[in-house]
Amino acid sequence: YSAMNLQYSRGCPFNCEFCDIPILYGHKPRIKDNNQILAELEALYSQGWRGSLFIVDDNFIGNKRKLKAETLPAITKWMEERKYPFSLLTEASINLADDEELMQLMAKAGFNRVFIGIETPNEESLAECNKLQNKNRDLVASVKKIQNHGLEVMGGFIVGFDNDPISIFKSQIGFIQKSGTVTAMVSLLNALRGTKLYQRLKQENRLVKDFSGNNTDCSINFIPKMDYETLINGYKHILNTIYSPKAYYERIKVFLKEYKPRGKRWGKIELYHLKALTKAVWFLGIKEKGRKYFWRLFVSTLLRHPRSFPLSMSLAVYGFHFRKVVERYASMPIEESNRHRINRINLKVTG
Repeated sequence: YSAMNLQYSRGCPFNCEFCDIPILYGHKPRIKDNNQILAELEALYSQGWRGSLFIVDDNFIGNKRKLKAETLPAITKWMEERKYPFSLLTEASINLADDEELMQLMAKAGFNRVFIGIETPNEESLAECNKLQNKNRDLVASVKKIQNHGLEVMGGFIVGFDNDPISIFKSQIGFIQKSGTVTAMVSLLNALRGTKLYQRLKQENRLVKDFSGNNTDCSINFIPKMDYETLINGYKHILNTIYSPKAYYERIKVFLKEYKPRGKRWGKIELYHLKALTKAVWFLGIKEKGRKYFWRLFVSTLLRHPRSFPLSMSLAVYGFHFRKVVERYASMPIEESNRHRINRINLKVTG
């Protein structure tokens, strides 16, 4: 396994139109007590797990007061006593960047990655989906501030909002590259059953089918305001661009300039580390067409950010996987049946 999972809380105080979490779990976070959290950590530890642990809350910082006063100090003490057996990652909202103390406490507890729903740099689209916590702020600066505290930001992005202009594809690419969001999950907007978005689109007679459940299959289950083919082709253009070797490796370098890990060093080098590096060099530095960009990253990291060399190589390997996903889906032709169905319903709605 690449990671074990643990859940700390359920619920989110925000009310994004496309999200089903407030509907499923409510707005008031329900939280496990420290004894239960520590018992679950101990259970994983006693089974011999050493590695990544994903705190799978949809918004880990939903109750910041309890988190700072009780939960994080308890986790930190447990981790220190066992010499940090896990590297922690979780999901949070962008207002994490506003709380210096919270970022410091998370880094001290062993968190080094956080997934954040950034969605879009377009203010009108943020207002449309009620993503108010992301409005009226410098999102690039917020991402970099979190990175400055030793937390790699994995970002979620969406295209297909009613207020998205044609320039949104270029804007999304620019934001992802400028912010150094290496792992960027870009999705087409889809309406999940029960969400406010689903109800609105149903009233507007714009739903065409159920959501496939796949964030990368280039499908959309409603009639978009933007021309369907323009939207799908623009979405594919984003994926093909940000996961091309040149853009991807450049983004790692942007990230490493901002990333300030908390007192971490390479640690003991094991045989499997050397085997993994050898395979990475073979596939990425010799076999792949974009190998020259890999070698630029390789040398640049050793010279400028030697402490982050293992991380840079891990991210390089992730990129290999991401490119395979993009090659599979972004090369698919536009679904003819869905295009004709959307066009047919659109004529009924508009005509």
